[in-house]
Amino acid sequence: MDAASERLDGTRELTIHGARGGRGPATWGQRAIHAALVKLGPEAPRYNLRMSAPVAPGLSPEAALLAFAELLHLHDALRTRLAEEDGDLVQEVDADGALPVAVLHRDSVEQAAGAAAELLAEYAGRAFDLPREWPVRLGLVLVDDQVRQVVLVLSHTASDGWGMRRAVRDLTLLAAGRSAAELRAERAFAQPLEEAVEQDSPRGRRRDAAARRHWRDKLSSGPRAQLPRPDGEPDPERLFPFAVLRSPQLAAALPVAAARLRTSDATVLLAAAATELGRLGGQREVLFQVVVGNRFSEQAAEAVTTLAQEGLFHLPELAEDFATTVGRCQGPVLTAYRHSGYRKPQLDADLDELRASGVELADHSVIWNDTRDPLAALMADGMAEAPQVERELSFPDAFPARPGVSVAVDVVASPGVIELLMVADGALLERAQMAQFLCGVEQLVLDAAG
Repeated sequence: MDAASERLDGTRELTIHGARGGRGPATWGQRAIHAALVKLGPEAPRYNLRMSAPVAPGLSPEAALLAFAELLHLHDALRTRLAEEDGDLVQEVDADGALPVAVLHRDSVEQAAGAAAELLAEYAGRAFDLPREWPVRLGLVLVDDQVRQVVLVLSHTASDGWGMRRAVRDLTLLAAGRSAAELRAERAFAQPLEEAVEQDSPRGRRRDAAARRHWRDKLSSGPRAQLPRPDGEPDPERLFPFAVLRSPQLAAALPVAAARLRTSDATVLLAAAATELGRLGGQREVLFQVVVGNRFSEQAAEAVTTLAQEGLFHLPELAEDFATTVGRCQGPVLTAYRHSGYRKPQLDADLDELRASGVELADHSVIWNDTRDPLAALMADGMAEAPQVERELSFPDAFPARPGVSVAVDVVASPGVIELLMVADGALLERAQMAQFLCGVEQLVLDAAG
């Protein structure tokens, strides 16, 4: 079925034969992320998904390559190329092809870890040639002819963060001796070509139209500015500070607060963020773009593909009491989830048309991305005992200006800790205000947990 032939240049060629193939329109998720990568230009590689992991006690190269081959057979998105043709984005799923796999040799486990880190940085730092190459890069680092480190990098057009975790899970199962046929028999996987067919069906077109109508309605009437704007045009060379709050206390308190408030922990965190943004901006109305996984069906839940898109969360009025605010959030959260799947280029055209007609769109430059995933608890690292982590607030970096963004917050979970990663426009928020936001979110949850 597949073969791996050794080359003299330190690579092996992984060949795939007889997989599923086909050609069709791109999915909504592929269109959305492709448009974002085109807009980012040279900055696009920072959207690449990356993972390196140790392999203990070790694995033969042949077994590792077979696991990689089975993974490529299992998930069509890993063999999917994207190209623009006649003004449209088309996906081409290859049934046959070859993928180079870097194979490095080191003398110790410590050296292998260093080599894997270097390979990961090199792989992740390069843009993918989406029309011509598969959106995946693989690498193995060997010690004494045994694989001790695995490197995997995916283009964001192949998968979102949720899908990446499923790819790692499936690779782990395949390396342990399972087969793609066995996993396919146990679980149904959404594949990109099938997803595109569903999205182009009458039901899919209705869903797209309803979502775009929701966006147009909300952006025609929502708040025009959520944070005070300085006079004049901001410096285009300004930096966006990056803040990180690592909080084991938040990780412990969040499920308790959610149980007491009888809602999901995601809603509790979002309500806390809305409350703190309202305090910073001095107003009661809040509008967020919320990244939604769109994994609401069994097939989508298991998929390695890019399904995530932004929903529009609009809270007309914050309450004085946090518990009441949490209650008010539940309806808008569900509405945001319901309208988070759509044809992004058409939505962009809709909004351009509104602007051209003289409509001042609501400020939708605040982005909330809760990346936590129940699957993480089933991963190998999720099974390990949580390390002792001290609470820490830091400002480790600053980034170039991000067009269309005033605040962006990612929620990341690790064993025993939740991290809030915040990037903010330095012309709108100072570092002290960013700290106030992050610590305020944490304190609201701690108080709600009692």
